[in-house]
Amino acid sequence: MIGFWFAAGLLAAAAAVLILHRAKAAAVATPQDPTLAVYRRQLAEIDDLAARGVLAEPERKSAYAEAGRRLLAAADKGARTWTAGPPRQGVLLAAAALGPLLALGIYLAVGAPGFPDQPIAARIAAWRAAGPETLQPDEMAAVLRGMVAERPKDPQALQYLAMAEAASGDPASAARALRRAIELAPDRAVLWESLGEALVMQAGGEVSTPAESAFKEALRRDPKSVTARLFLAKRQVDAGDRALGLAQWRAIHAELPATDPRREALARIIAEAEGAPADSDQQAMIRGMVESLAARLEQAPDDPQGWVRLVRSYAVLGDAVARDRALASAKARFRDRPEILKALDEAAAAEAMR
Repeated sequence: MIGFWFAAGLLAAAAAVLILHRAKAAAVATPQDPTLAVYRRQLAEIDDLAARGVLAEPERKSAYAEAGRRLLAAADKGARTWTAGPPRQGVLLAAAALGPLLALGIYLAVGAPGFPDQPIAARIAAWRAAGPETLQPDEMAAVLRGMVAERPKDPQALQYLAMAEAASGDPASAARALRRAIELAPDRAVLWESLGEALVMQAGGEVSTPAESAFKEALRRDPKSVTARLFLAKRQVDAGDRALGLAQWRAIHAELPATDPRREALARIIAEAEGAPADSDQQAMIRGMVESLAARLEQAPDDPQGWVRLVRSYAVLGDAVARDRALASAKARFRDRPEILKALDEAAAAEAMR
């Protein structure tokens, strides 16, 4: 800490010396009155315009005579020495000192000068010793990065790291971890599914070409992969082949057990794609699922992606009051995480279900 204050003092002193030096240099006299040079340049410009045919001969003579008259008048007055006013050293010193003092005051008011250093290694060790349920996704990701470094050949550890990276709002890092896991275990369909989902998240919800390839690889290894089939059908719908995509979704919906939570969500997606509203029973079930999510977040609120899903769900249901209430709570909790705030705003702007 002493070293920091010593360095800050040296920098402030150097800045003050530089300001005073520049002020004194500005006060040096300029030995020649620039007025004569200005009029001579005007005469040369008049000749140039006339030579290019821009200025007719009568206008050239008139302009030339006027400029010449001003040049003679300035020459008769004699050259004047132009000087800047003397530097006001007291004001300059006050200005030079004010910046560091103001910065110091702000730091003492809002900073924590007495707070001990928190090396990242010590923080990660504390997070590792804590219970996983107490950690936020970015903290869990930091812990898992250390575990992956210890076990670089463990695809399961890489998969868990990818889940934490995705939950913390970093799908690009999640995709990198999954690609490393796939290099170690290329036949695991779940890794290809997760890679496809990370790429969809990275593309803002669009089933991009790389995501489509990942889902197809998952389907090659597990022809019954529900996740891969759902997203590949979405790709068909988005590409304009609604009939084929809807047929795939209906087939998946018929296969899913009644207790599978994806069944009702898929029914809503199919209804929206068909342009028909979901029936009242579906609405009630969807509302129940959303309220269950809200209740879970009340018990475990440190789940940014859960809040994003909750805000989007209320927006899709058309419940503006609940949406805004959830949005305000989430923004207050994650006010220092701009990536989560952006995701929340995007979720709140989701179009209501018709």
